[in-house]
Amino acid sequence: MTELEFLQAYWWLLICVLGAALVFMLFVQGGQSMLYCKADESTRQLMVNSLGRKWELTFTTLVLFGGAFFASFPLFYSTSFGGAYWLWMLILLSFVLQSVSYEYRRKPGNIFGTKVYDGFLLFNGVAGCVLLGVAVGGLFFGGNFEVSHSNLLDTSSPVISRWAPTRGLEMIADWRCLLLGFTVFFLARTQAALYFINNLRGDAALEQRMRRGVLINGAVFAVLFVAFAVVLLTTTGKQVDATGTVVDVDYLYFNNFIEMWWWAVALVLGVVLALTGIAIGAFSQSRGGIWLSGIGSVLVVVALFAVAGYNNTCYLPSNTFPQSSLTIANSSSSLYTLRTMAYVSIGVPFVIAYIAYVWRKMNFGGLSAKEVSEDSHQY
Repeated sequence: MTELEFLQAYWWLLICVLGAALVFMLFVQGGQSMLYCKADESTRQLMVNSLGRKWELTFTTLVLFGGAFFASFPLFYSTSFGGAYWLWMLILLSFVLQSVSYEYRRKPGNIFGTKVYDGFLLFNGVAGCVLLGVAVGGLFFGGNFEVSHSNLLDTSSPVISRWAPTRGLEMIADWRCLLLGFTVFFLARTQAALYFINNLRGDAALEQRMRRGVLINGAVFAVLFVAFAVVLLTTTGKQVDATGTVVDVDYLYFNNFIEMWWWAVALVLGVVLALTGIAIGAFSQSRGGIWLSGIGSVLVVVALFAVAGYNNTCYLPSNTFPQSSLTIANSSSSLYTLRTMAYVSIGVPFVIAYIAYVWRKMNFGGLSAKEVSEDSHQY
């Protein structure tokens, strides 16, 4: 393995980890989708303040994920972010509305009123999760685009990648991508219920309702995940063969799990941990289910991202121009860029440690309605 190949694999692993962290942090969006589930105004305010302590971490993780993708695999960034325009604009719109809502929801004299901002939070909670899942689904099931470096000579439109006029809407219309989108959505709702159980104190009725929420949303998530797993493992994927040609391979992702068995182990372990965390949240009085479920979901997502990119797999297949499909080899930055960024990435564990420290300080002792009413800062 050359240094360039090693760094490409290294940066794809970082992308896997950041993507998994983003999926875990989507419990904030999942919680926003639950604000109107039999919650009165005081309970809703308690839930919003609990989520408000974490929403910036989700937003930051999304930006970091996109930034890392841009720096390490710029052709993906220009192809997907720049080509699948409507899909990504809808995602970004939902997150912009979220940030505005947390900033102005309780500001005196806001012209829209609290309910409008709650509606924005609900929109981000549903659309943000589903559409991000759809975008990730595109890594497996592809989009309609063409990559041609000769396009740079076209003075009227000097762009390497050109997407079909649907601009990413075809992925939203793909039932397989939607299946993953709703799987992510119900996972986020399950994680949100587990988070509320862990974080909120003093409201036995709310805790009991959240435990029922863990059971219901967790069951729906499990069914959807099994359906997605069956579809993924039986689908035909695109892979680069020994001659450098993109070819269709039956049961590609199943074969990837067999050939890279350690990712299969991570997937199975992640599923077991996630289901254990869900069971703890639904059937016991423990508040720690979020951690087992969170670690499990991270392992599952890392494994799925890994088989999407490693083993010469096309991690963004083109359904209309197969030879334009993207791999970690043909879409990465230069050796110099990857090497320089690798030195910078050494600081990532320190950032993670800082986030964990801040999380612990902010969550210590949980949050109660009394503390919310006495706090001068209201989300």
